[in-house]
Amino acid sequence: MHDSQPYGTYAPTGLVAAIARRTARIPAGSWSGRRLAMLLRRIAISLMRGRPLDVERLGARMRLHPYNNNCEKKVLFTPQFFDPQERAVLRARLAPGCVFLDIGANIGAYALFVASFAGPHARILAVEPQPDVFDRLTYNIAQNPFHTVKAVACAVADKAGALTLFIDPRNRGESSLKIVGTNEGAQIKVPAVTLMDLVRGEDLTRIDAIKLDVEGSEDLILEPFLREAPAELLPRLMLVENGTDQWQLDLPKLLEGHGYREVARTRLNLMFERVD
Repeated sequence: MHDSQPYGTYAPTGLVAAIARRTARIPAGSWSGRRLAMLLRRIAISLMRGRPLDVERLGARMRLHPYNNNCEKKVLFTPQFFDPQERAVLRARLAPGCVFLDIGANIGAYALFVASFAGPHARILAVEPQPDVFDRLTYNIAQNPFHTVKAVACAVADKAGALTLFIDPRNRGESSLKIVGTNEGAQIKVPAVTLMDLVRGEDLTRIDAIKLDVEGSEDLILEPFLREAPAELLPRLMLVENGTDQWQLDLPKLLEGHGYREVARTRLNLMFERVD
């Protein structure tokens, strides 16, 4: 259900606030600190009794629901653990006024992070197909003064039309157009567009960076786009969830053939930069 309560209604208080402060200060490279953070996080979540929290994270205001979404749990309690290398690369390579596409935006962590430093002339698309997660995304966007982030309610796939989205009830960030994970949750129909159709529909003339996190469909989305897009539309930077075990294509080799080189690799993601 969409929650329209004013931002600040669910400000952290008491022990929950103390835990959120403590976990956010744990060094990102500390293994024992991560274990402590997970223990403290479980305690705080039990105390919250299903309520969200209104916090500032990654340079933006957000309302976070840390129950069935690993992204929200991490951003709320340990934002320093939320893709630090990926964020550092984006921060270093994206200039003010950039064009950034967040495909599989979830509650907007990446989109709002980029908006926090990209300036008033940036253009950011946050694409999310799950209706209730999309409501959280649009709420978070509305709490910030950036005015550069546009939420788009659809999936991006290798073909357009109404497609089945498999909802992962334990981690909404792993809901997918492919059957992955437990898939014990609902199956819903969502509108889908190709990446090329999305870009054309938004009248984009360039893409500085794209983050693509679609649970194993990254190769199927990028192959036709790379084949059809003119050179000026090819993103300078790509951050792609590592779906090697699920991809049907050798995506790194495909990207290499279109002028990309790998510039960073983490446990979850691959990053590629297009060589001029």
